[in-house]
Amino acid sequence: MSMLTPPGMGGKYRITGNQYPRMRRPRNRGRIVAAVLATVVVVGLIGYGTLQLIDVFGGGGKDPASIAQAAAAKKRECEAASAKASAAAASAAALPLVTKLPETGQVTINVYNATAKSGLAKDTADALAARGFKIGTFGNAPPEYDRKVKQPALLVGGTKAAAALQVVGAQLTGTVTKIDAKRSGAVVDLMIGNAFKKLTAEKAAAKTLKTLKARAAQAKASPSPAPSAGTAKSC
Repeated sequence: MSMLTPPGMGGKYRITGNQYPRMRRPRNRGRIVAAVLATVVVVGLIGYGTLQLIDVFGGGGKDPASIAQAAAAKKRECEAASAKASAAAASAAALPLVTKLPETGQVTINVYNATAKSGLAKDTADALAARGFKIGTFGNAPPEYDRKVKQPALLVGGTKAAAALQVVGAQLTGTVTKIDAKRSGAVVDLMIGNAFKKLTAEKAAAKTLKTLKARAAQAKASPSPAPSAGTAKSC
């Protein structure tokens, strides 16, 4: 056997002459693995960047249905606020010019419950009496108002009750005022509505009354159109 014959090779692989078999250089597996990993990372970064662009230009990942629902909800809120402002403005416009407000002890209120909840008329009447108001009567609302008042309260009175209506209105938030020209006297009917929760806090009511009295004094000194209670917002 020739000394050039690799160990373990028999005569079949004997090397003769001056020609040698070609031996392949061993593959560098580390480089191959590194190249594969680098390719995977690059592809991943490209995919992530593409998703970010889609998220930015596609509305933050929200589908069109969700965007439409959000827009509809916002429009409903706007319309509700606009309706409330319009109602307040109409209520203020219906009141005659007031140049002097009576004290709570000079105002008589009839309290009626126009909701399905029991006990509201008596409880509210007791709370108003504790604040110095005179209570004429209390009970269920007349059929024309029963279960038909959506606001916290509806105040009804004649032309002579314009000043008293403002004093009572300061005790509740979100009230609507109705002037009934057929009524005589200054008695105020308070119809408790479905949105009623409780009377305004006494300190807040006193602050509102102070503002109303200042306006009345100003109107007496220099009569002018009453300021608008609110402007409807365009949706």
